[in-house]
Amino acid sequence: MSANQIDPNVVRIFDTTLRDGEQSPGATLRSAEKMEIARQLAKLGVDIIEAGFPAASPDDLAAVQRIAREVGTADGPIIAGLARAKEHDIRTCWEGVKFAAKPRIHTFLGTSDIHLKYQTGLSRAEALEVVRNMVTLARSLCEDVEFSPMDAGRTDPGFLVEVCAMAIACGATTINVPDTVGYTIPAEHGAMFEMLIAETPGGGADSGIIWSAHCHNDLGLATANTLAAISAGARQVEVTINGIGERAGNTSLEEVVMAIETRKPYYNLRTHINTREIMKTSKMVSNYTGLAVQVNKAVVGKNAFAHEAGIHQDGMLKHASTYEIMKPEDVGLDRSKLVLGKHSGRHALKARLQELGFAIEGDLLNKVFERFKVLADAKKNITDADLVALMSDEGAKPVEYFKLVDMQVVCGTMGMPTATMKVLDQEGHEIIHAAVGVGPVDACYRAVDGIVKAPCVLTEYAVHAVTEGIDALGEVTVSIQAPDSDRTFSGSGADPDIVVSSVRAYLSALNRMIAAMGHGDVQPEGEAAAVSVGD
Repeated sequence: MSANQIDPNVVRIFDTTLRDGEQSPGATLRSAEKMEIARQLAKLGVDIIEAGFPAASPDDLAAVQRIAREVGTADGPIIAGLARAKEHDIRTCWEGVKFAAKPRIHTFLGTSDIHLKYQTGLSRAEALEVVRNMVTLARSLCEDVEFSPMDAGRTDPGFLVEVCAMAIACGATTINVPDTVGYTIPAEHGAMFEMLIAETPGGGADSGIIWSAHCHNDLGLATANTLAAISAGARQVEVTINGIGERAGNTSLEEVVMAIETRKPYYNLRTHINTREIMKTSKMVSNYTGLAVQVNKAVVGKNAFAHEAGIHQDGMLKHASTYEIMKPEDVGLDRSKLVLGKHSGRHALKARLQELGFAIEGDLLNKVFERFKVLADAKKNITDADLVALMSDEGAKPVEYFKLVDMQVVCGTMGMPTATMKVLDQEGHEIIHAAVGVGPVDACYRAVDGIVKAPCVLTEYAVHAVTEGIDALGEVTVSIQAPDSDRTFSGSGADPDIVVSSVRAYLSALNRMIAAMGHGDVQPEGEAAAVSVGD
């Protein structure tokens, strides 16, 4: 299908992450990063990649050229470049995209009275002449030309029809209608598209012209306006990954795509997007731009498939569709997440404990749940280590086979870090052992291993501050795996000294492993344990 042929059942996805998205303050991308994102966008299945603004800089031109050559293959996406309605920009844009199998020149001119008066200094008649000349030039270079009347949302409707008609008459194949400053509201935006399609000479529904929506999020309406434009006949949408872009950002690709996917009976439309690549693409763009995704961001936010409220968790455990309108697997996630907190109920707690290997019912579940609620009121994040501790206290509390008495650590740039541990065993005997390591925590753990002699693999080590300030209480959580087993045991420790916290957490995990599996050099009850001093 050529660039100016329309499948009325398909909404084309024009991704401008590499152009408009990169204009987010602080989001500058290196050429290598642009290439990786472009390749991922092609894998995602976008129809058009706006690779950059070739006239902006030699580096931008080179990046567009490389993307055109390497990503713009015959079976790949259309590669577009942006150009002001100026001869130099348009010719430079062509130099950037001409290496693609399917190149596009996208040129624009401000058409609102505000832009004409304060930005370009053109009269309406002069603006029409610029559109005539520059779209004609672009079409002489490239068969696929897109024109945008910038700030269309604030442009006089009658003049907007004239401008679009002129662009079509001069060879534009796609007319993009930008709500450049996020000014319009959905009903108004949809009505604008209906008016343009009905009243623009050469732009009717059967003309072969593709009408496109490009919305900004200044009022938080970018996705809503874009969907309104689709309902009114737009068959291309200009979007960015994670909704990044100027000021409050652009329309979010993932929101529009999943709205069409989730509400198929309503829209009766489809896209070419492989939705299972959405999360991977989102994370790549976030990592490379340094722009974190807000936790409650639709579709790709950390909390998009997370549930804490007890009623919601109960429903999710019974059937996911009770509180989720899309499957996490559809966007590239493994599963939904039940977050345990003060709003959680017994069913969610029981389910998580079962995942950790604790099958409890009745009175024991009630006791653990009561203590869980107290803990949840005092602590924001309930970890698996917290749950294991609750079970240990209420269920089968393990014997504390080894307890930290004293420790001393020497580290720095002079020599090897050395740790000396004094540990009390179950019989009350003090055992001292020293060891060296690559760092203070490693040295401590080696010294503990010399005393406990319980082979294990450290699978997780996490540190976070419980309180604020330089004297903050630091909490360490560790997980260890028993030898020849897939069972893991967690432990946690808290102390203003993070190295002390690390030792307490490690001993806690070791004690649980010994209690559960009998590992470790533990003397039978009633026999004396020898005091040993390691070298």
